[in-house]
Amino acid sequence: MPKILRILNRFNLGGPMRNAAYLTKYMPEEYTTILVGGAKDEGEESSEFLFKSMNIPYTELPAMKRSIGIFGDIIAWRNLVQIIRREKPDIVHTHAAKAGALGRLAAWYCGVPIIVHTFHGHVFHSYFGKVKTGIFILIERFLAHISTAIVAISESQKHDLGTVFKICKPEKIHVIPLGFDLQAFTDRQEEKRAEFRTHYAVHNDDIAIGIIGRLAPIKNHRLFIDAIHTCAHKTTKPLRAFIIGDGEESEHLKQYCTSLGISEQLIRFTSWIHHIDRAIAGLDIVCLTSFNEGTPVSLIEAQAAGKAIVSTRVGGIADIVVEGETALLTAIDSEEFSEKLRSLIENDSLRHAMEEASHRHSMSQFSYTRLCADMNALYTELAKTK
Repeated sequence: MPKILRILNRFNLGGPMRNAAYLTKYMPEEYTTILVGGAKDEGEESSEFLFKSMNIPYTELPAMKRSIGIFGDIIAWRNLVQIIRREKPDIVHTHAAKAGALGRLAAWYCGVPIIVHTFHGHVFHSYFGKVKTGIFILIERFLAHISTAIVAISESQKHDLGTVFKICKPEKIHVIPLGFDLQAFTDRQEEKRAEFRTHYAVHNDDIAIGIIGRLAPIKNHRLFIDAIHTCAHKTTKPLRAFIIGDGEESEHLKQYCTSLGISEQLIRFTSWIHHIDRAIAGLDIVCLTSFNEGTPVSLIEAQAAGKAIVSTRVGGIADIVVEGETALLTAIDSEEFSEKLRSLIENDSLRHAMEEASHRHSMSQFSYTRLCADMNALYTELAKTK
């Protein structure tokens, strides 16, 4: 029976965590999976409730944190070596940067036969300066060299990794899109919509617009705030906007709203919402304004719920939406983003057409059953070569 050690950056709410949870829960019965990850950062929401609801056991390594710290990282690496020596996995599969570095080094040191890493995004632009970025690229090239296979979650990400940044040869990179249990985003939508809109006093004729995710500089929430501010002055439609999430930029963003004279009635900060399916059901439009993205889960879930989308055209966004059919994509430009958003606000027929197309697209492309089948095929192929 093949044994997998699956290593996550940290147990926070987000795409990598959900992806790992479904792979742990729903892979074929012949696999045994051990799930290990670091502690969530301050300001992030814990994923503990989700693992408990899915009855998934896991081990948290407090020393493995998102930020780089040599002493903590050495302790985390030693912890991983101890787990590998005790469990003797056939496959070590790491997810995201910190887990990918420490986990692959530990697996290589212990002689694990198959080492796989999934890039859920990358930090090769829009995060750090040129020198620091160059160092990370060199490190990732070495880590790719000791890996049996690299998994990219979109074709554009594979192009970035294999052709633009030359992390490894393209033939070593396997494209496996994320997969999720999307049923919650299709069940009882009218009931959930009513619950959310009643809770936040959103009227039936209000156009509710939301952005979902960590409040961090890379997410560029100021663009969302600017767009809402502009649209509120240019449209006659009643608007309500929701910033769903929390993080280091929370207070700065609230102060920015105050400086623009934006009231809580127009833009509401909700912090994290556990049952995000209820929140998305209550919205009419879902936005994303990031400088860089891998495969944002919020847009996959929004499409499953049949919501129209406005997003910046970055990273793997174009691989998970159908431009012009399920989403309007823009440059990182306040004027263009505002105009695209206003077109959805004011054109009911366009918005409704996109809602229908969104649901069909997401349900056909991003189910967890497809994810597990693809991953099983990759593991089987790698085992044959070993």
